[in-house]
This record gives sequence, structure tokens and C-alpha cells, in this order.
Amino acid sequence: MMNKMIVSNLAHRPVRSVISIAAIGLEVTLILLIVGFSVGMLNDSRSRQAGIGADVIVLPPGSANLVGVTGAPMPMKIGDIITKLPHVTVVSPVLIQISTTGGHVQNLFGIDLKSFETLHPFTYLKGGPFQEENDILVDDIYANGNRKKVGDSVNLLNQTFRIAGIVAHGQGARIFLTLPKLQDLNGARGVSAFYVKADKPGNAEAIADEIKNMPNMGSYGVHSMREYLSMLTPDNVPMLSTFIRIVIGISVTIGFIVIFQAMYAAVMERTREIGILKSLGASKLYIVNAILRETTLLAIGGIVLGIAVSFAASAGIQKRTTLPVEINSGWILRAVMIAVIGSIAGALYPAFKAAQKDPIDALAYE
Repeated sequence: MMNKMIVSNLAHRPVRSVISIAAIGLEVTLILLIVGFSVGMLNDSRSRQAGIGADVIVLPPGSANLVGVTGAPMPMKIGDIITKLPHVTVVSPVLIQISTTGGHVQNLFGIDLKSFETLHPFTYLKGGPFQEENDILVDDIYANGNRKKVGDSVNLLNQTFRIAGIVAHGQGARIFLTLPKLQDLNGARGVSAFYVKADKPGNAEAIADEIKNMPNMGSYGVHSMREYLSMLTPDNVPMLSTFIRIVIGISVTIGFIVIFQAMYAAVMERTREIGILKSLGASKLYIVNAILRETTLLAIGGIVLGIAVSFAASAGIQKRTTLPVEINSGWILRAVMIAVIGSIAGALYPAFKAAQKDPIDALAYE
């Protein structure tokens, strides 16, 4: 009986019900898409760093965990010194430059192709290695997302480059230039990172310790790749956790305000109805339960809508761009809990206000 009454109440006010469901759906969508984008970018960066094939990474002093946020503060001679250490087989210098050409943020890797491929050879899907200084390599995700093929021109850093080859994704960047060319464009002869290959993976920690003990290297970021990848989490990336909490806070506020307004207005409009229920013996708990059930039904509708929109938007974003959006079951569950708790919190005051109404006054209400 109660459930039938609740459904009838929602159907009787379709505009308010649709707006409430849409607001909760927006709350869920904000959480899943923005958090999914942040976590997706981080996980994508971690997998691409792992795909380079290095055992040790050397970063400039004071660098953040994410590679690519610095210019070229390390001199090339550091790589020559590291090469002479025991158990070191390859040292590959990489210059990393951030490009915003075309409205997309991209990490460009300036590489020494010979040493970089010694870490882990490229898998060429089409074309081949650099032939000229203005040649670039792009991965398949970039090529598909931008509809590019071998021989096409790409504008980067106010210069035109030719795609020499398309490689399988997962090796650090989506776009690769020759190291000397990017150094010329960057106006510096240094590099952003050294990727070091050990003779055996088990010697990575020993190599990292030896590099740290080298003169003037104590302030550099020297990590085994295993250690470095373990640091690529939201808690270790500056401000990312704070950003996620802010997004969740804004989303909860939206849901809370809309549900509060909708249920408060509904209670005011149904004053006489509540009076009839109480005169028939309905308890305060019955009234509160009815209001909260109605809110829960709205929340379920909003959650289903939000999840559906999030997956559709995620598919559209990944089809049209190279941006990764990762929507996992853990964050879906969190978004559901946040939406339900926020909705119920917004309905509590209207529910208790309805329960406190005097049946005589309510019946006399016009």
C-alpha cells in the first residue's frame, strides 16, 4: 500500500521527479567522469612508464612523481657517469616537453632511438624509425584518435613534422622526436630523465643506491622502477586527492540541495494528505519512512541515469580523443553510496517536519 502511494506521488509530480532524478544523475556523473579521468590518466601514465622497460629511473632534484613536469635540468654527462657503474647495461636519456597544440595536452619524448629501443624495442605497426630530424613516431592511439597515417604532417611546438612510423602504444609517450631536435626546440642541452637498464632486474636497487651515493646526486630523484611505479597513486600525486575530494564535495552539495528542496516542497504541498494519514493512525515513523522511501526511489533512478550517462560519455571521449577515462566498480560503488547518503540526508529534515505535523491543523490546511 505504501509503495503504491509513493509511486503515485512521484507520478503526480513528474517535472519535480525528473529534475530530482537528473540532479542525482549529475552528481553520480560528476564523480565517475572526473574521478575516472583523473585516475585513468594516472594509471595510463603508470602503465606507459612500465612499458619503457627500464629498471631504474633518475629524475631531477625536486621533481614531482609524474614525469614530464620539468624542463631539462639534468646535464647529459650524468648519463655517461651512470653508464660506467657495475650492473648497468643501458642508459637512455629522455627529454620531455609538454605540448598543448590543438587544445590537447601531450607529453613529447625526445629520445636517443638506439638506447631507447635497447630498453624495449618499438613494435612498428606501420612505417619505421626516424629518417630525418623532422620525423616523429606516434603510437596507434594517437594515430587513430587524430586520424593520422604514415607520411602525414603534424604541427608541434610551432613546427611541422612528418610521421615516419606508427608504433604500438604503451612506451612512455604518444609522440616521439629525436633528442637533438627537441633539445634545439627546448633551448637546452640537458634531459628530463635517465632510464637505466640493469644486467638483471634484481640489481635495480643496488644500482639506485650507487647512483644516490655518487657526488652531488643525493638530491636527485633516483628510484628503482618498481618503487617509482608504486608511488604513482592519487595520494602521492600533489593535489590530486584534494581535487577528488573537492569534486565529491560539490557533487554531494548538488544532490543534497535538490533533494532537500524537492522533498520540502512536497511535504508542504501534501500537508492535508499527511493529516489524513495521521488521523487514520499513521505513526510518525510511518510518515518518515514514506518520505525516505520516496527519496530512495528518486536516488535509485538518478544513480541508474548517472551510471548510464557516465559510460556513454566515457566511450565518446575515448573514441574522439586520446584521453583515458577509467570507471571501475570500486568508484561506482562509492558514487552509489555517496548519492544515497546525500539524498537521504537532504530528505531527513522534510521527513521529520512532516512527522511533527498536528493532524487537526493538517486537516484544516487549505
